[in-house]
Amino acid sequence: MRRLFWVGVGVAVGVTATRKVNEMTQKATPAGVGTSLGEGLRELGAGLGAFGAEVRAGMNERSEELYAMVEDTTEIPVRPDPPTSARHARAPRRGDSRAR
Repeated sequence: MRRLFWVGVGVAVGVTATRKVNEMTQKATPAGVGTSLGEGLRELGAGLGAFGAEVRAGMNERSEELYAMVEDTTEIPVRPDPPTSARHARAPRRGDSRAR
């Protein structure tokens, strides 16, 4: 019974080690390196996009605070008018699901 247990443990360890070695060799091939690099660049792009969105949101929030402070202090409306022509409107980004 003991021998059967140890044979089972040996088979499990062998299968696990074989799978790990196969994963490592696949990652070391040019296709595997390209896949890993592509995934890393995709994650970097998503992170940069999220960072840019946070920066834009912070800029808009701060400009609203500044406009409010100036208007409260001087009692003169200073907020810029929104663009009326389509020429000043921002073009939709590639892959943007919202239609304008």
